[in-house]
Amino acid sequence: MNSWTHHLVIAPILIPLVASAVLLFVDERRRTTKAMISLAATVILAFVAFLLFRIESGPNDFEGVYLLGNWAAPFGIVLVLDGLSALMLLLTALLAVPALVFSMARWHAVGAHFHSMFQLLLMGVNGAFLTGDLFNLFVFFEVMLAASYGLLLHGSGPLRVKAGMHYIAVNLVAALLFLIGVSLIYGTAGTLNMADLAARIPDIEPDRRMLMEAGAGILGIVFLIKAGMWPLCFWLPPAYSAASAPVAGIFAIMSKLGIYAILRLTMLLFGEGPSAGFGNIVLLYGGMATIIFGTIGVLASQALGRLAGFSVLVSSGTLLMVLGINDGAISSGGLLYLVSSTLSISAFFMLIELVERGQDAGANVLAVTMEAYGDAEEDEPEEADGVAMPGTMAILGVCFAACAILLSGLPPLSGFVAKFAMLSAMMGTGAIGVPPTAAIWTLITLVILSGVAALISMTRAGIRTFWSSIEGTVPRVLVIEIVPVMFLLLLTLGLTVQAGPAMQYMDSTIRTLRKPSVYIDAVSKAVRIPDYKASGAGSETGSH
Repeated sequence: MNSWTHHLVIAPILIPLVASAVLLFVDERRRTTKAMISLAATVILAFVAFLLFRIESGPNDFEGVYLLGNWAAPFGIVLVLDGLSALMLLLTALLAVPALVFSMARWHAVGAHFHSMFQLLLMGVNGAFLTGDLFNLFVFFEVMLAASYGLLLHGSGPLRVKAGMHYIAVNLVAALLFLIGVSLIYGTAGTLNMADLAARIPDIEPDRRMLMEAGAGILGIVFLIKAGMWPLCFWLPPAYSAASAPVAGIFAIMSKLGIYAILRLTMLLFGEGPSAGFGNIVLLYGGMATIIFGTIGVLASQALGRLAGFSVLVSSGTLLMVLGINDGAISSGGLLYLVSSTLSISAFFMLIELVERGQDAGANVLAVTMEAYGDAEEDEPEEADGVAMPGTMAILGVCFAACAILLSGLPPLSGFVAKFAMLSAMMGTGAIGVPPTAAIWTLITLVILSGVAALISMTRAGIRTFWSSIEGTVPRVLVIEIVPVMFLLLLTLGLTVQAGPAMQYMDSTIRTLRKPSVYIDAVSKAVRIPDYKASGAGSETGSH
């Protein structure tokens, strides 16, 4: 337990914290220096996240509980690394590196302290994935949100400021609810350590348990706001579509942070005992409503940014629905879908800026008008037999097609594999082995229809952008802008090729989550490192 690998658990928090502090002392005019420092820290963070993922998934007895200040739980602060947190850390790092590289083309220079806020965002997200108590979950949430306020407003502009003000107001209300929920839980259970709380819940008196569940419900509203469940999601599409491309790319992980918190707490606190299944009905029907709302939004969206924003809601609704079903086989497919959809949406947000550079602001509206009323020049004969597509447009078109395939869940990419895993489990051909009920058939229908809606919308947008572009101009795209998009899409291809090992990891992670005693025992039995001075004093006394 004293090996150097054990101390890697705190590295995903310390690396961005130190980097953000160092960047504050570098003059804003030294953009290249700041970018290199930030990129180096992010690449190191990605390496550490990958190393933790390999250690956690490997056949070893690595102890993933880290006692800060060497204080034992539940009195001290603990960080806990398990299969789920290791997966989310790696996913965050895999999004952060491409988003940061993309920003270095121009976005990092259009405002002050971009890199410091970016690193603080990573610190907050990583800390939320690792923390083992509710209060520090609130602290890391606030660090993440404070950084996200600045990043969302980065670049200025009236639309961005308007969406940013709404985003800030909603999240300030969520922060207040977070404190109220945490206070109720602490007042009834007497602890905020997650493992200790899970151990105490079965022994709480029924009247006090109702108050504790009320606090958990308020806390759940906070996570559902962040996840974007209907009707708490109206802020999300405008905010995400107004953000700059690299910011929207890293924001793709933030809605999944709400999903992570719900999955972690429902499995740990309400997986067994008298409160088992608490909130599952809300997640199930809320997820269904979110899919419906997001699907309608996807079909109605003319701007690509809005389409991507509503795609986030479809993804969140699908995952909330999976959590509401609370079945192991379906949850494993849902975890794979979480990874695939997050990578796809992040790539799509960054691709949108590159695609829209060749269009005027009113191009989408004009395209709809021409589609409805026809083009006055459509009957004129063409002067050429054909027009060759420029190389830039060809690359953008291939990336756009890949995003369309991933978001709609068509084969052969990872979006199809994840949806197939979920749907096969729902229909009884997977691990659950029971015939589907009417409710399950409804869920299956919604998942399929949301994919069809995504295919229709992406095909419509692709035709307008690449085949019948009004302007006919080729956007200027830098290598450091298209490579991050291609990198994320290649990750989804790798996830498809390695679908077997990936599903085994997801199955193992879900099985562990469904056994709260594993988490409780790991935290409660974590051993403090012996005090050096005390051991030295004891040896000297013994020698006399």
